[in-house]
Amino acid sequence: MAKDGTMRGGARAGSGRKSKSLVEKLENGNPGGRTLTVMELPGSADLSGADMPEPKSYMKDRQKNGEAFDAAEIFEETWRWVRERGCDKLVSAQLIRNYAMSVSRWIQCEHAISEYGFLAKHPTTGAAIASPYVSMSQNYMKQVNNLWYQIFQIVKENCSTEYMGATPQDDVMERLLRSRKGM
Repeated sequence: MAKDGTMRGGARAGSGRKSKSLVEKLENGNPGGRTLTVMELPGSADLSGADMPEPKSYMKDRQKNGEAFDAAEIFEETWRWVRERGCDKLVSAQLIRNYAMSVSRWIQCEHAISEYGFLAKHPTTGAAIASPYVSMSQNYMKQVNNLWYQIFQIVKENCSTEYMGATPQDDVMERLLRSRKGM
């Protein structure tokens, strides 16, 4: 405890040894000795989509500039990806919703940067300053990456085979480029 009576210090979030994935534990013969839950991936994807939660209404709203919001589409794409890997019961729909909203907002910021540029005018002095959309874009991209790492960690730790291949996160820049006007 510090002199001012506040508690400080302690373990930092994310510090410490990283947990091993299920594949690594199986390869090493389960050194911890705990019972492992092994989920087998289906041979082919079940794309019936009956269990997919409906995207919330705020994910489908039109934007102020009249353009469509991509959040519902990103939510559905990510949910399908998680479901194909058999982890739809492990990843919360709220986590996927947050991921979809953050990706959509990041795309909006990137469109604003393309439209208005990297510089803005200071409201009181009139001098050139960095566009606020640049820092907002960076913050949303950081948020997108953090949320995706949480989703991917759940999938990675619960698959009995090493996963390699395309993920919805790989497609974020492609989505940005496709969503530009005239595409």
